[in-house]
Amino acid sequence: MTLLEVRNLEVTYAGGAAAVRGVDLWLAAGRKLGLAGESGCGKSTLALALLRLLPSGTRVRGEVLLDGEDVLAMRWGQVRAVRWAGASIVFQGAMHSLNPVHRVGDQICEPILLHRKATPAAARKRTGELLEHVGLPAARASAYPHELSGGQRQRVMIAMALACDPRLIIADEPTTALDVMIQAQILRLIQQLVAEQDLGLIMISHDLAVLADLCDRLAVMYAGRVVEEGPAREVHEHARHPYGEALSAAFPRIGDPASRFAPRGLAGDPPDPSALPSGCAFHPRCPVALDTCATQDPSLRDAGPGRRAACVHVEAPVTGPATATEGSSA
Repeated sequence: MTLLEVRNLEVTYAGGAAAVRGVDLWLAAGRKLGLAGESGCGKSTLALALLRLLPSGTRVRGEVLLDGEDVLAMRWGQVRAVRWAGASIVFQGAMHSLNPVHRVGDQICEPILLHRKATPAAARKRTGELLEHVGLPAARASAYPHELSGGQRQRVMIAMALACDPRLIIADEPTTALDVMIQAQILRLIQQLVAEQDLGLIMISHDLAVLADLCDRLAVMYAGRVVEEGPAREVHEHARHPYGEALSAAFPRIGDPASRFAPRGLAGDPPDPSALPSGCAFHPRCPVALDTCATQDPSLRDAGPGRRAACVHVEAPVTGPATATEGSSA
């Protein structure tokens, strides 16, 4: 059963910056979807748009169907309920997401009191259970955010996201600024919670290897559009869009000694969303661009079983410098 379906979502900020352009996505309960791309490609904007968390003055068009109901067409009271009971978000940078002058237990209690209409005693009991569920002692509810480590604060954020038993969790780079050991612990925790509670997960990250290991499917975004999607490991190891290839090649690969010393990246930055180039937005940086790429902006097209890519090269494997590591182990 489809838990979330996004249809032709467009987000334009005040001033004309097209941050998300015609995105279509779907997610079933118990499944995990990864969103990858550089900073500025629209991933976080897309996540905020799903729960109507964007600033006033932002134009949002399309449909966001959560359990068949369009979040974008809901009244304000319905949206407030959906944000916790239907879907919740784990923001990047837990230190900046938690209120520094309130104890973490009080911050977890707040949505329970508001949305579950629980008594204070029941909310405190639920808070302790949630903290233990994410691997923290219930007694840490009395701590302030500055008294916790980065990994502990991120666990508090996950506990808060689970407070009202949502069916969908959106995790926006939840391991940012954490060391690799703590990152692994947080990722294992998220994977465990999704499996145990049959949640849907949207995981946002720059790291394709992390998404390939954690998620079922992967969507690669560039300049506000999904330019490639498919089974996560296939997209990571055998990308059919040159941007996906470049993202994958930018990380060293175990079993490929050459990549440890010369990981390949792309020159330049994603385009300004208020001044997108003509044709395919990636063509000014693309190592295999054709003359037609400056005028044609291909839509997502079939690129193999369960796969789509928005590139004129999808009829054959993409060739060029970025494909040198295709097929190596990740």
